[in-house]
Formats: sequence, structure tokens, C-alpha cells
Amino acid sequence: MRMQLCIIFATKKERRFKNLVQKPGIDIWKRMQRRILSQISQSAKLNFRFTQNFFLFSSNETQSPNLNGGGDDPLYSDVPKPRRDKSERKPYPTPMKVLIRRAKEERESRKAEPVKLLEHPPGNGLLVPELVSVAHQVYRARQSLLSGLSKLIQFKPVQRCRFCSEVHIGHVGHEIRTCTGPKSGFRSAAHVWRRGGVGDVVFFPKCFHLHDRVGKARVVHDERHSVPRIPAIVELCIQAGVDIEKYPTKRRTKPVYSVEGRIVDFESVVENDEMEKHVLDSYLGAKIDEMERSSKCERMDQSNDVEGANLREVSIRTLASWFEMISGAKEMMEKYTVWTCGYCPEVQVGPKGHKVRMCKASKHQSRDGMHAWQEATMDDLVGPNYVWHVRDLNGPALDNNLKRYYGKAPAVVELCVHGGAPVPDQYRSMMRLDVVPPERDEVDLVA
Repeated sequence: MRMQLCIIFATKKERRFKNLVQKPGIDIWKRMQRRILSQISQSAKLNFRFTQNFFLFSSNETQSPNLNGGGDDPLYSDVPKPRRDKSERKPYPTPMKVLIRRAKEERESRKAEPVKLLEHPPGNGLLVPELVSVAHQVYRARQSLLSGLSKLIQFKPVQRCRFCSEVHIGHVGHEIRTCTGPKSGFRSAAHVWRRGGVGDVVFFPKCFHLHDRVGKARVVHDERHSVPRIPAIVELCIQAGVDIEKYPTKRRTKPVYSVEGRIVDFESVVENDEMEKHVLDSYLGAKIDEMERSSKCERMDQSNDVEGANLREVSIRTLASWFEMISGAKEMMEKYTVWTCGYCPEVQVGPKGHKVRMCKASKHQSRDGMHAWQEATMDDLVGPNYVWHVRDLNGPALDNNLKRYYGKAPAVVELCVHGGAPVPDQYRSMMRLDVVPPERDEVDLVA
């Protein structure tokens, strides 16, 4: 009986094995190979995690901490890429979770204390004393930058596309097909070049001038023609302490109050302009007079012809003015708020964005032409106009098939470098100076 049961069990096993082998689409060897490959991949993943953790641990132990707090090289910056689609919104500089948390905290503090005296400038309508000299430096650096660029473009040609905002530094425009202007499809995205100017090298977007940045922080739609528009960086300097006769602004001597989120000013209206000027001088001191005298002397020196000075000296001075303007503007933007539209290049300096219905970007119909305001970055305040880096201005035009080997840089940096200024360290990797591009006839030979 037992023998018969063993024979029956053995025959059943053989039938299962035969069915498994004869079953179409299933192969035992393939199953075994898949099982072995899965085991190898799992072991490889474990090995990678172990080596990664070990590398992080060893790097934290042996290497010194980075200045920026990250593990990447602070001097490394990749070539900037344009937005894929114009309908996409600009990325938020501050994460949305942080903005929501700040709004909740402000709402709770407003409920707990509906009437309070605003203490910290510039939210209370007063100037930030330590940023007044910075504002004068930025305003003076901008003037020096524009005067230097106007001299450099006489010797170094600037090309600008006729249909889009592409800019190129060189005698001949590049052949990289990146044009997004009208009817670019008929030209295979090829640019049509013409001679450019200073406004093509660096772009200063304009915003509405606020006479009282705290009392009347917004410009409504009906005031769009009566309120003047000036470059946003000039408006930032005015709000931070620079006085320009053509664009007056109100200077307060006492902080304002916040009543349920609304600004109330109890300062007496009958105050002389001389009194305001006297109070402003107490903020600035005698230092501002010396700065203004030195700026006048610099303007007189820079007004001389370039033939009397060296082109290399003009390039170095212009590049130094660019970095002075950028660094000072970043410092002011930490205190004075600057807003930009999330879909178009509109900028507004002040506590809030304006209410002028002039947005024509994506999804403006759902907003009734209103801008989608968000926190601005330095590239929104001053357009750097990134251009392709050219090693030799007299060489052949850049080839479209070799564009992945070319670097980029702001147009101001590219123009000053060709004028004789040394290459800044923070733009060396972006300009890809360590990459040797192949020749036109070697395109098929490189990977």
C-alpha cells in the first residue's frame, strides 16, 4: 500500500514537472536567471547604500564645513537654462510651507494685539540707518556701470536678435537655434542679428514710484498713467534713503501704528521739508556729503574719453561696479521687500504689489489682468541677460551642433572679460573654461 502511494505521488510530481516544462511562455532557465538577477540587484543596492553612508560619514569627519552649508562646491554654477514653458510659474524663493506658517503667525499676533506700534524699520515707515550708505553706493555704482558699458560697446560689438531677447557679444552672431520670437518656426529657430546697445547688455525693469511706501503702498488701476515709472533698482535706492528731486518721497520722523492690519499715521501733517531734511541728516551724518563729493569726482574722471584711459582699466572698473551694485542690492532686499509677477517680468518695490491690471502672461484671464505677486530674486530686479561665452571674438560663429560644449555668463561679465578684465571665480565653471570644444568637422567623432 505504501509502495503504491509513493508511486502515485512520484507520478503526480512528474506530471507537474512536465506541465511546467511544456507550458508555453514559461522557461525554467529564464526564471532562474530572473531570480539570480534580482538577488544581485538587491545586493548591489545594499552595497551602494553602505558605501554612500560611509562616504558621507568620512567626508563629514575629514573635510571642513562649506561656507554655504551644503556639500557642493560654492564656486560651481551650471549653465542657466530657460524655462521650459512660459505658462509655468516662476519657482518660489521661499517654500510655500514657510509662507503659510508666517501668514498664520501674523494673523494670530494681529488677533492678540489689534493695535500696536510698529517698531522695526522699514515696516514702521522709517529708514534703516545702516542701509542708507549702501543705497548711495548702489545708486553710484549703477551710474558708473552704465557709463562704463557705453564706452565698452564702442570697441566690443554687441549683437541683439531682431525678434527675441537673445544677446551675443562678438562681431558675428552665433548660429545656435534658440529663437522663440514670432515666425521662428519658418526660420528653424535661427536668430536674425542686428547691432545692440547698453540696454541689451543689462536690463533694468521699471516699476511704479511710491511717494509714501507705507501710507499708500499700492497703485490702483486708475493711477497707472499719473504715477511715474522708474527703474526698480533706483526705486529701491530711493526707498532706502537716496533723495532725488525729480522723484520726491515722504520721510517720517516717528513710527506708524498698525490697527487690525491697517497702517495709521499719527504724525503731524504740518511739518516743513527742512525739518524732514534735518532729521534725515541726523541719520546720515557727514558721511553722505563725502560720498556725494567722491561720486562727483568719479563722474568727472569717468567722463573723459576712453582713448585717454586704458580699455582694460575701464573693463575692470565696470566689472567692479557691477559686483558692487549686485551685492548692495542683495543686502537691501533683505530688509526692503521687492515683488515680481510669477508669470511675467513685472516688478514692484514696496510692502505690496500694485493693482494695475496689465499682466498679459499665461492665465491672466482668470486673474482679470492682475499680477500673481511673489517674492522677487536678484535676477528679477536686474536682468543679467546670459549670453554664450566666446573664446575668440574674431573666430568663427558658434555652431548649433556643439552648443553643449559652450558656456554662458552675464552679458556684463562677458563684455568686460573681452575688454581685458580677469574672469571672476564664481563664473569660471559657468563659462566652461576647462572644456575644449571640438571643431566643426569633429562633431561625429565625439560622444
